[in-house]
Amino acid sequence: MDNKVEMTFEKAVSRIDEIVTSLEKGDAPLDKSLVLFEEGVKLIEKCGTMLDNAEQTVTRLQKSVSGESDLSDSDAQDETVKKPVEYLFDDDE
Repeated sequence: MDNKVEMTFEKAVSRIDEIVTSLEKGDAPLDKSLVLFEEGVKLIEKCGTMLDNAEQTVTRLQKSVSGESDLSDSDAQDETVKKPVEYLFDDDE
């Protein structure tokens, strides 16, 4: 896995599936199996972090919509909270 390239959640889950399939076959040498297992553990941790961040973002957005002001100065400057996407279609159509 190349650490220089940002991996999406979906790509990480796909790679975890590949690793599990490979380990379940049981035909890889022990040293390669250990490397794959380590990669899988790191990817699972990364996915957990991504899910935690997504949950925090959803919670902040829900509070914002409901009128609760839970955004501290540091949260307001957080890059994970971005402007809403403007869609190219109208709901009226």
